This record gives sequence, C-alpha cells and structure tokens, in this order.
Amino acid sequence: MSEEKILAERFEANRARLRGVAYRMLGSLNEADDAIQEAWLRLSRSDSQSGGKEIDNLGGWLTTVVARICLDMLRSRKSRREEPMGPHVPEPAAGPEATEQEALLADSVGLALLVVLQTLTPAERIAFVLHDMFDVPFDDVAPIVGRTPAAARQLASRARRRVQGADKTPEGDITEQKQVVDAFLAASRSGDFEALLTLLDPDVVVRADPTAARMEGPTELRGAAAVARAYQGRARTARSALVDGKVGVVVAPNGRLMLVLRVTITNGKIAEIEVVADPVRLNALTLGVLED
Repeated sequence: MSEEKILAERFEANRARLRGVAYRMLGSLNEADDAIQEAWLRLSRSDSQSGGKEIDNLGGWLTTVVARICLDMLRSRKSRREEPMGPHVPEPAAGPEATEQEALLADSVGLALLVVLQTLTPAERIAFVLHDMFDVPFDDVAPIVGRTPAAARQLASRARRRVQGADKTPEGDITEQKQVVDAFLAASRSGDFEALLTLLDPDVVVRADPTAARMEGPTELRGAAAVARAYQGRARTARSALVDGKVGVVVAPNGRLMLVLRVTITNGKIAEIEVVADPVRLNALTLGVLED
C-alpha cells in the first residue's frame, strides 16, 4: 500500500470527529466540510515536505489544524460584517441529502446550543468547543487562539457562562417554566389541540413584531382557542431555551436562528407569548441553553 493511501486512510479515520469539531465551531455543514478539505490539503503538503515522516499524534494535529482554519473563517465573517443579528446564518447545505444530514447533525448537537454558540466571539467559541466539548487541554488550546493557557481558560469560562445564560439572573422557577414550555412544544408538534388548551391561560395573548408577523401571520392573537389553533401541528424546529433569564423558545431550522418566543407563565399556564424576529431585537436578547 502506498504512503499516500495510508495517509488518506488515517485521515478518513479522523473525519467524523473533525466534522463534529468544525460543525460546532462554524454552525454550517458546508463550511465544516470546506474546513476539513483544507485540513487534508495541509496534511498532504506537510507529508510531502517532511519526506513522509509520520505525525505521532495525527488526531491531535488535525484537530489543531481544523480549529485554526475555523478560527480564520470565523474572523473572516466578522471582518466582512456577515453577522448583523449576532448569530451567523450560512447558506443551507446543497441538495436534499446534505440538508437532511445537516438537520440530523444540528439536532444531535442541539439547536439551542448551536444558536448560542453563534453569539460568542471567535476565540470564545474555539476555546469552549475544544475544551468543554472535546476535552482539549488549555495548553493545546492556547496557541490556537494566540493566548496563554490562563487566558484561554478565561475565554472558555466566559463562553460557558453565556452558553448557560448566566449573564442574566434567572427569573422564577426555571424547572417549572421548562416543563410548561416543553409540554407546549410537544403538544404543538403532535397537533394535540386539547393538550394545548390545558397549557394556555384562557386569556392568553400572542404578539408578534412586524418582522415576525410577515413570517408567521397576524401581529396579535387572543384567547386559548385561537392560539391553540395557530400553534397546532407546528414547532418542529423549535426548542426551549433561556431567553433573558426566563424559559422561552428558539426557532432555528438546522441551527439557524429564525425567531424567538418570549413566554410569560402565570399560575402554571402560558399567559403571553411575544414573537421576536427583528434582527436588532434578536441581537439584544441574552440566550442560554437549558439542561435536560
């Protein structure tokens, strides 16, 4: 077997992990695959320049290379000002098969987590993904982000607080709120009209900003029956999340933030829903991931 084929097989053995790393950093399957392809090109060049000398820890070497490529891509987004609403909204994956793969990958990572990751700075995102999600030591993270190990630890810590929504003091009983919101989403997905009615205050009000109204329908709905009918059979890409310290909903097809529902719960029932889709207002929200 040729050295090139052996190298290709070693690379393929690492592909799935590298794709997971790149996807969490970039939030786009197309861009993740581009980063992996660039890593392969760099590996090929490195191998030819070293005269075929084997890299001892190929997995670690590739993870470092992919992370650096992703960091450059994230910084390039910032320099081109591609993120007017905070989270990056890349083009969907090309073709139905790729779109299905991305949907499955996004769901396995967590739609809410992908949305929140996209609100981090590039360095915070790299440090958090590498250390907290893939157990890369801070001594190895530091040179990738151009910081000391202590500074890399601080980056990951800041990112962790934002992912957990710790920048906003939780309001009320988060566990109870999550139970109500998750039950509402489950009933919405299954189209269970009666279950929706039991979760809604009789005088519930739904208000949508102009951007959301163009996407979702009327600017205002009143009454449990009207709201239950409006949300019946929906919420496929919706997940509960912390929104400004309370449990709300993010709607994020394939991890791409489309709108946020701010939910007010009174006496165990949903009394008000505010639908936010305006980019400026979305950018002002503090989002966080809820533990299951």
